Parts: sequence; C-alpha cells; structure tokens
Amino acid sequence: MSEHSSFIKTPGQLITVVVLSLVVPILVIVLLVSYVNSDKRTGAGTDSMTPEAISARIKPVANFELKDVNAPKVLRAGETVYTAQCAACHAAGIAGAPKLGDVAAWAPRIKTGYDALLTSALKGKNAMAAQGGGEYDDTEIGRAVVYMTNKAGATFAEPQAPAAPVAAAPAAAAASAPVPTAAPAVAAPSAPMAAAAAAAPVAVAAVAVAASSDAGKKLYDSNCMACHAAGVAGAPKFGDKAVWAPRIATGMDTLYASAIKGKNAMPAKGGSGASDDDVKAAVQYMVAAAK
Repeated sequence: MSEHSSFIKTPGQLITVVVLSLVVPILVIVLLVSYVNSDKRTGAGTDSMTPEAISARIKPVANFELKDVNAPKVLRAGETVYTAQCAACHAAGIAGAPKLGDVAAWAPRIKTGYDALLTSALKGKNAMAAQGGGEYDDTEIGRAVVYMTNKAGATFAEPQAPAAPVAAAPAAAAASAPVPTAAPAVAAPSAPMAAAAAAAPVAVAAVAVAASSDAGKKLYDSNCMACHAAGVAGAPKFGDKAVWAPRIATGMDTLYASAIKGKNAMPAKGGSGASDDDVKAAVQYMVAAAK
C-alpha cells in the first residue's frame, strides 16, 4: 500500500512555503496595480474638455503679444505668416483650401494672377475669412500668398515694404505761410448756417454709430469669428437667432460683461487685446445679426 507524504520535511521548508504564500500574492497585486495605472484609459471623446484640449482649440485666438506702438514695424516673412495663420487650413486642405504644394489645385488659381489672389486673401473668399482670420499688414499677407503659390510652381516676386513718407520740413512750411494782416470781421450766421449748426450734433452721433459698427465688424472678422462662425466650444453661431435669443434676453450689460471678462471656454475679450468699447461694438454687431 502506497503512502502519501508531504514534501515539507524540515522546519526550513515550512518557513519558506509560508513566506512565499504571503509574498507571491502581494507581488501579483502590486504588478496589477502598476499595470492599471501605467496609462490613462478613457472612453472615446471623454478628453475633449480637458484643459489641454480646450487650450489647443482656443490657441489661435487666445494668444496675445505685447507690442511697443512706437517701435519701428518689422514685416514678417511669408513662411512665418503661413505657419502662424494659413497652415491651419492650407496644410490639410480644410474647407476646400488648396493644400500647400498641390500643383494641380493651385494651377487655376495662379492663372488668375497675383493681384486676384491677394484680393481674395485680404477680403476673404468662400469659407476663408478676411486675412484668414488674422490681423496682419497687407504686405505680410502678400508675402504669404507668394510663399504658397511659389511652392506650387508660380514665380511671383515677394512684395517689399512700402517706402516711408518723407516729412515736410517745418521751417520751409513756416516760411511759405502767408503773414496775416488784420483779423477779418466775423459776420453773423445766416438762417441756413444756424440750422446746419443745430443739426451738427445729430450728424456727429450718426458718424459715431457708424464708426462703432465698423469697429465691431472688424473685431468680429479678425478675432471672434474663429469660434462664433462655426460654434466652436459651445460659442453661439453668428446669425443663429434661436441660440442667441436667450442670451439677448439677459440684457446687453450681461453680454458685455461676459465678453469682456470671459465665460466658459471663452477667455477675457476672446483672447484679444481690444479695448472695452471695441469688444462692446463686436457684441452689438453679433446681436444685431441675430435679431
């Protein structure tokens, strides 16, 4: 008759088995925890509202740069402007934009000539906003146009900076000015002149309103449309009356405060360096389009 005997025959073997029975499970648990925490595992689309993702979406409009207004202007090269502004669409051909270096796509456009291409870039065309949504000197935009078209086979010359105007000598202007003799008598204003003077405040007010509207459209075209044209990150789309209605109902002061101080994914002033008055004008422009 066979006998079954334990493989543990000595106290040392018993101690070894006990230690292993404790250490091995702990080691397995540690390895499993390390594996689970070794990488971030989230469902598809759950990282779209992380700070990094939001920062990447608003980067084109949230960056700002301090400039000395008295410093001489240095025009940027075409490649620099392309990389900073145009590549967002032209690198991948988004919304029908001809891709950089795509000879077939650029050929019919190059045939229209540099002036036609520059006009489209400055004023906007199809889905492309004026200056591609940027704010550059016309010469800088021209250089970007030349950079892209020449990559596709064109031979346009890069535009140069305009020459600085020569200021007239103040001494010569003073010497040529006539010497006054006696002050002419001031005649009493006629009835038509008095009526025109009375209407002057109304005309000035109308000019101020027009100037405000122009400033609002300019800021929208150069900054706000980057999000409001397509409704990026929940921004109410331009001209969408249904979306704008509840916001308009809160009052203009509330809308001004949100635009100036920032709200949700929108930074203060949309990331621009515009004045409060210009931001208010842009709000008025968007509200008027949604009424």
